[in-house]
Amino acid sequence: MTVSTETDRRLMAAAERLARRGLGRVWPNPPVAAMIVGEHSSGAPVILGRGLTARPGGPHAEVNALKAAGDLARGATCYVTLEPCSHYGRTPPCSLALIEAGVKRVVIGMLDPNPRVAGRGAGMLEAAGIDVTVGVHEAACRALYTGFTSRVKHQRPMVFLKLAVSQDGYIGREGAGQIKISGPLSMRHVHGFRATYDAILVGIGTAVADDPLLTCRLPGMLDQSPVRVVVDTEARLPLSSKLVETAADVPVWVICANHADPERVEALTRAGVLVVRVPAPGDRILPDVVLGALATRGITRVMVEGGARIAEAFLDADLVDELCIVTGAVEVGAGGIPALHKRSLDAVLSSPTFERVDTGLIGEDRYTHLKRRGA
Repeated sequence: MTVSTETDRRLMAAAERLARRGLGRVWPNPPVAAMIVGEHSSGAPVILGRGLTARPGGPHAEVNALKAAGDLARGATCYVTLEPCSHYGRTPPCSLALIEAGVKRVVIGMLDPNPRVAGRGAGMLEAAGIDVTVGVHEAACRALYTGFTSRVKHQRPMVFLKLAVSQDGYIGREGAGQIKISGPLSMRHVHGFRATYDAILVGIGTAVADDPLLTCRLPGMLDQSPVRVVVDTEARLPLSSKLVETAADVPVWVICANHADPERVEALTRAGVLVVRVPAPGDRILPDVVLGALATRGITRVMVEGGARIAEAFLDADLVDELCIVTGAVEVGAGGIPALHKRSLDAVLSSPTFERVDTGLIGEDRYTHLKRRGA
């Protein structure tokens, strides 16, 4: 196995950035990128072909990159962010495609955590006489595949919790419906985030009080909106809600209790909503049950946007992997709804569970981004 060079690290960094284009688009597959690289007469590397993993059922990144490179792939190096698969699924093994294309070397960002692969792809390549290097630009690749790894290893998607709070610590005002807390720059930033997640999740309280759309409303990006999920124990999401009325355009899933009214469930189903029934001991759907239901249906990354009860439930269950708090310039005042009911935001920010990875300003708003320690 060859030791990586600085050139390897630079090219893998380019592949990792390319792979991020697939976030939120190719689940349950991981967003993989591959580059076929040759050598110029001067000795400088030349990218002969690039590829991204397509939506499920379509070709994987390596196959797309090989197709772009054509016959030039023979004797070249393949840089791929995740270990090439070694098994037959919806598509043939990518390791076999690389062998048949005649590449001489494969550089891998990280081994696949999927036990069906887990080193077998790299082993298959080495057995065919291909030089293999593993673990190049690995930390960034691991961060890229947090959701995929979580689903494979823990049977749940990774959870990103976003809270928008006012200067005085509120997320809204009683009886006022949806109120603007974040500025326009922050809102665009959040909509960009949405496009990189497989699903966006709210509780029924937020769905009823705010009547949100939960789509990605940046120009030209509506079709990159995530699946919209409502945790709704009694299946009481109104048929007149924006979510239900747009279910034909962007999928809506309602997670309800097994005992929910069959007529309500049927009405939502007829309206185009996917209703997922789950156990609800004590008339409460637990966060781990919600995540298990989502993982079973292929979700790898979920963005939780509220409200306070949902946010606190996921924090209490220790199921938040990343947290972003956006503090707007406005004050809510009397009748404000606390961001969390049983704890303060300061307590969350100082919790040993998280480490602060970024903080700054977006327009007039302040943001703080935290990640689970050791993740």
